[in-house]
Formats: sequence, structure tokens, C-alpha cells
Amino acid sequence: MLPEVAAKLPPTGDRVAIIGCGTSYYMAQAIAAAREGLGRGETDAFPASEMPIGRDYDAVVAISRSGTTTEVVRALRALPAGHASLAISTAPGTPVVLASTSAVLLPFADEASIVQTRFATTVLALMRAHLGEDLGPVVADAEIALVRALPAEPSDFEHFVFLGTGWSVGLANEAALKFREAGGAWAEAYPAMEYRHGPISVAGPSSLVWLLGPVEQDLAADVRATGALVIESGSDPMAELILLQRTAVALAEARGLDPDRPNHLSRSVVLP
Repeated sequence: MLPEVAAKLPPTGDRVAIIGCGTSYYMAQAIAAAREGLGRGETDAFPASEMPIGRDYDAVVAISRSGTTTEVVRALRALPAGHASLAISTAPGTPVVLASTSAVLLPFADEASIVQTRFATTVLALMRAHLGEDLGPVVADAEIALVRALPAEPSDFEHFVFLGTGWSVGLANEAALKFREAGGAWAEAYPAMEYRHGPISVAGPSSLVWLLGPVEQDLAADVRATGALVIESGSDPMAELILLQRTAVALAEARGLDPDRPNHLSRSVVLP
């Protein structure tokens, strides 16, 4: 679908803000880092509730699966009249879509679960393709991630940590969210090199530390020295996220939880 929607997506050189909530915010983080890293233009990511409305951007991109999240609607409505904005969502006619000046809709990527998985990876795939990345190898890695054995039995651990670098920091944040939402787990995420600056102090034999993308090997060695299990993979981090999603589901099932309906969560946060 990229040729059909490319004209709506931010062109190279534009200064862009990407906003969202929860999973959508973490995809915004990944997309922003990838866009800057590829030299396509200055790009910031914000939780919708923290969007600095007075800052000058050529366009604001709002990611919202449901199209009904109140914080996203408020941020879009606070923009100056006529300010360029793009909604990436699943359905027409929703408040987020109506508050934007244009929209890209991904109805095939919607899902019944409260917990986002498919929509998140679809948005990221669309934006990576728009940035000129070859997704062929990513798709191949993803097909393997759907069927390969899990690298560890998650119920053997009490503490889960996800480390990324560059654009995969957003995916590390998303992985930790999946383990919290679906598995009810103690889960953390950090830029990889930040982990030694305090958080490593609670690592131990009950910890699983998962690296998304390549990190310095002396860091991996330092983590192993705590007794934690370190998981490294040569897969593309977006494909690795699929394996992480599956592992979070396995943890939920081992704990007798419904991974699609976590405690205290709804499919969209709609405020008065």
C-alpha cells in the first residue's frame, strides 16, 4: 500500500513530531530514531499528553489504533488551525482521524485484543518502508520468529529487562510493556549503555535480560556476571519483537492470566 499513501507521509527534510500513547508512543520513539538515523529529517516523539504545542514542526503524526484516545485528540485540537497533521489509525470517522488534516488507515491491522501487537508492527513496517528500508530480510526474520522455539521458559524468571540502541530503544520499551500488560511481570527497559548506570544493581539469577539488536559485548559480559540470563539474537529487532510478544503470552498462560484482557486496562483510554 505504500505507493498509495506515500504522498501523505512526511517527506525527507520535514521537521516532524510523532505522538501516541502506550504502544503507539513506543512505535513513535522507534520511528523517530529510525528517521533521524537515516538522515530523513529532525524527528521527535512524545506521549500525546506531553506534546509541546508551541514548538515549530512541519507536521505532527498521530498514531492511534482505535482513533479514540483522548490525549491524542486533545493534542491535535491544540495545534494551530490548519497545521499539517496525519493520523495513522484503523478506522475512518474517529475523533483522532477527524482532528487531523489527513489520515492513513490500516483496517487489516486491527485486532480484538486490548494488547496491541499487529497494529504496532504494521505501522512500524509502513514507516520503515517509507524511509527506504528493504523489508525483505525483516519479513524473513519475522516468519522465523512466528514458529521458532522460545529462547527461554519465561516462568523460570521473576524479573525481565529489555535493552536497545538507537531505534530499538522504542522496541525495548514496547517489549517491557508487553510483559507488564500480558504477563503481569516486573519488566524494565533501557538504552543499553544506561543499564550499568544503576539498574544493573537489581539483576541476578532470577533476571532475564534480552538484547534487541547488537550491543557492546563487554556490556553483555557484565550482565552475565550478575547471574542473569542474557538473550542475544541476530534477527532484525522488529522481528525479534514478535518473539517477545509470543514469550509474553507464554508467561501469561503460565501464570493463568488472559493475555488479551489485562487487569485495569481497556482498549482505548477515553476521558470525560
